[in-house]
Formats: sequence, structure tokens, C-alpha cells
Amino acid sequence: MTHSADDHQFGADEALIDEMFGGRSAACPCCGGTLSPAMIERIVAEAGQMDSARQAAMRLPAGASGMLIDPHAHMIARTTDDYEAMARAGIVAVIEPAFWLGQLRTNVGSFIDYFSTISGFERFRAGQFGIRHYCTIGLNPKEANNEALAEAVLDVLPRYLAKEGVVALGEIGYDEQTALEDKALRAQIALARQFELPIMIHTPHRDKKRGTTRTMDVLEECGADPARCVIDHNNEETVAEVLERGYWCAFTIYPSTKMGNERLAAIVAQYGPERLIVDSACDWGVSDPLAVPKSARLMASRGIPAEVIHQVCYANALAVYGLNGEMREQDWLAPPPIDQRNLYSGNSVLRGQAPRIDAAADSDVIS
Repeated sequence: MTHSADDHQFGADEALIDEMFGGRSAACPCCGGTLSPAMIERIVAEAGQMDSARQAAMRLPAGASGMLIDPHAHMIARTTDDYEAMARAGIVAVIEPAFWLGQLRTNVGSFIDYFSTISGFERFRAGQFGIRHYCTIGLNPKEANNEALAEAVLDVLPRYLAKEGVVALGEIGYDEQTALEDKALRAQIALARQFELPIMIHTPHRDKKRGTTRTMDVLEECGADPARCVIDHNNEETVAEVLERGYWCAFTIYPSTKMGNERLAAIVAQYGPERLIVDSACDWGVSDPLAVPKSARLMASRGIPAEVIHQVCYANALAVYGLNGEMREQDWLAPPPIDQRNLYSGNSVLRGQAPRIDAAADSDVIS
């Protein structure tokens, strides 16, 4: 059996099967019957065809740039397999917003370690798989309700807001729309203005329409420029007002909640691409790191033009999150070659695997 480089991960599986069976028969794990060498070869070939078809489904249609950005992805919760799959699907850059970890933190030191990880090691890890990584820094609304802890976090935020790779302040906004959440939101809008950073807004899961309107009111009361603010987690109830008030309007594509691919395609068809942004918000829960390429493919199947898909899945995110100069297209058009021998503070992304070493790579150590 032979396989090409286009088989990607499956090529390794096929070689392993060659090594394990080598022309020998085997027992079927389903029924206990005998699988002849020819039957095993046919099963492997069909699996390879299915894998190739899956990968083809992730590609953009002809006429699109083939490059995608996922501007809201909690990659600290994802695996290296996710990075590899995202890169194969055309994602060239991700933005990781600071948010909660699934349970509430109890001291400011845990925030410091978290901010350091998403602005440091995670940036290195993504690069080892061919994806440029950026982040946003902020106190999320869910954890703003612990007043003493929130004040301690607000005190340390400035040391991270000017770090390399930080493209915005966020995600901030409302969860339960409490007075303490409002206090933290206003304080962080002031910080964003001080550091000349765009703002990423988290809209509440409950009472979303009222919460979204209230958030925009507060942004305007605090002097924030709508053209520098991304309102995320929108739905059909909020999109019209967000666009009318001049904000960037982002949509989180979750498998079952928030906003599905089909609904997104309908919104893009209705409103056009101006200031619309698609993201996955993939995290530690049931979510999809390939939501952006899948959305691009679905929009193409619905007849949405390639240039529109490119705008909502790439260009708009770059336009707003590139405002402070930390995120540049040149970062992925002329990236440093991948050399997985590199280390970060003495650590490697590998666990005994042969390192990927692109042409012209050197073995500099990152500390």
C-alpha cells in the first residue's frame, strides 16, 4: 500500500497497519470472523478516502484566500491535535480571550499565572503547530462579583496590557448584570482607553438583549469608540442594534447553543459582511475548534460569495484586532519556520515524537 503527504494523519495509521499485519489475516473485532489481507487493505483504503473527504470539506471554495482567523478560542483548554486540525483547515491565527476556567478562582495569584500562560506558553505552543497566537487580557464578569479579588485583579492588569501579542482588553461585560459587574466593566473600559486597546465584550447568556443594550450604553457613557469594540455572542435578537450603533458584531458558533452554522449563514445573507465576525469560542466544554472553517464551507454551499466569506471569517477580525499593531498579516504570511526542537522555559511540546523541523529552521531555545 502507498500513501501521499496529502493523507496527513491517516498516513501514519496506514503505515502502522502495514507493520502490524504485513500481509497476514486477522480476526474481525466485531464478529470474530477472518479478515483476509485483501479485506484489511480495502478497509484501510476506504478509511483513507473518508479522511481525505473530511479534510476536503474543511477547505474554502475557489476564490477565497484559504486563510481563516478564529478570533475567540480558549486554546489553553484544547489539545495539540486541535491545533494541527485547525492548521490543516486553513486557520492561520487565533485570539485567546481571558475568561474563567470552569470554576471560580480564589486568589489573584491564579489570575497572574493564567494571564502569563495565555500570553506566554500558549503563544509558543500554537507556533509549534503553525498557528500564530494572540490574546486579550481582562477580568471576566463572572468573577467580578468577588469584590476584593476583583480589585486585586484590576490592580495587576496593567502589567499585562502592554505585553507582546495582547491585542485587546477582554472579554469583559455582564453575566448576571450586578452592580459589581458594572463597576468592573467601567474600570476596564477606562484601562482600555488608557492603553489604546480594542475591547472584546462578553454578552450575558441570560437576558441577552437587555444586557447587550445595557453594555453598549455603558461603553458610550465611558467614551469608548464603537469602531474599537467587538460585541460577541450575538444572536438574531441583538444583531440589528449592534450594527446600527456602529459596533463590530461577532457570533460564537457552538454545536447546539448560542449560534449555529445555519443561523449564521442566514444572518450573513441578510445583513451582509460589514462588521460581522465569526468565531468558535471553543473551550473545555462541548465545542468545536473547527467551527470557523465549517461555517465558511456551509456559507459557500448556501451561495454566499467567497469574498463575503473571507471578510467575515478573516478580514474583519484582522481589521479590529490589528488596531494596536500587535496582530499583523505578515506574522503568518512570512512566519518563522517550525522547529519542534525548540523549548519554552525548558519545556517541549513533544513527548518522544520525532520533531517537525521546517526548512531553514534553527534550534534556538526560547526562554
